[in-house]
Amino acid sequence: MRIALWYPTTAALAFAASLAACSPAPADGAEEAAGSDSAILADGPEAVITELAAGDIPEGARAAALEAVPGMRFAGAERKERDGMVFYDVEGTRADGSEVELDMLVEDGVFRVVEIQRDLAWADVPAPARAAAEAAPDMFTPVRVIESVQEDGAVIYELFREGQPGEPAAEVKLADGKAEMLTERWAY
Repeated sequence: MRIALWYPTTAALAFAASLAACSPAPADGAEEAAGSDSAILADGPEAVITELAAGDIPEGARAAALEAVPGMRFAGAERKERDGMVFYDVEGTRADGSEVELDMLVEDGVFRVVEIQRDLAWADVPAPARAAAEAAPDMFTPVRVIESVQEDGAVIYELFREGQPGEPAAEVKLADGKAEMLTERWAY
């Protein structure tokens, strides 16, 4: 599960542009599936991932997490390096026991929460986001949905399809009551 808040800093915008530029070309025959009419996203860039136990989460990450989610209990984290950037996915539970994940960006040694995430049933996704996804010609029934709340209040719904647990196959952005299918992978 990933949860994130996003603030459009120059570094974040540059990172988003680099993700688009560094995305691998679609496999033979996949050009049509990854086209602008498609709900299916191209694979994102590879990341080097290091698993961390709860006790190994850096203090800066702990402080940022507790500021975003007071009373959070830590379960563990992943440190990810991708395209010269360092991220932490910090997992745990809220004070009420519900699961939460915070995605953090590390800039100049400072941890910043960019997304707050939780798993959500497809039926619980708001109607405008479901409708946008279901209208895509090659859409599938998601087997997993991650709701990622961004710093600006927008929400990204990461939609996973059967047999592809590693990253979302499609994403829907919901902002100000309007939903749109994303044609490029969200930066976080």
